[in-house]
Amino acid sequence: MTLLHRGSSADALARGLGWFSIGLGVAELFAGRRIARALGMEEHTALIRAYGAREIMTGVGILALGDAKPWIWGRVAGDALDLGTLANGLGRDNPNRANVEIAMAAVAGVTVLDLVCVQALHAEEDAPQAPPPDYSDRSGLPRPPDEMRGVARAALASAAAGRQLQTQAMQAGATQTGTGATGTSAAQGDA
Repeated sequence: MTLLHRGSSADALARGLGWFSIGLGVAELFAGRRIARALGMEEHTALIRAYGAREIMTGVGILALGDAKPWIWGRVAGDALDLGTLANGLGRDNPNRANVEIAMAAVAGVTVLDLVCVQALHAEEDAPQAPPPDYSDRSGLPRPPDEMRGVARAALASAAAGRQLQTQAMQAGATQTGTGATGTSAAQGDA
């Protein structure tokens, strides 16, 4: 199984076709009678609904599984079935023949997209891939481990000493401020 190269144009097209399959499938499944009526092919309502289930399954396969190629090929085969079924509606006795022609043109256009997508996916698979970076010689430290031993302890000790000096300075400042204020009050009280 070949995983899709996420972010590639072939992957984006495959995912778009997957969502399109699901949307078309839902429409065919739940509005099969309306679609059949619009095409003048009411006798094919059950078949259109079955094609809707096929489209949904294909769309989920494209989106959920790592390798979209077999599912895109499934779309191509499904498009051939759709075109064959639609060809039945091209008879002169069908008052909605123009709708069938439009539907066939749309299916043919999507078939071209399916073929472009599957070719791009195959080309992407055949392209040489750069080997993944080898990080086995890295330790995650900025310097060799022997030089790094004790650095964290020294840094913590230095920070603790700095905090202790800062605390002492703040206490000394508070003591001097408190004495000055008291001295001023006493002097004013004597006057």
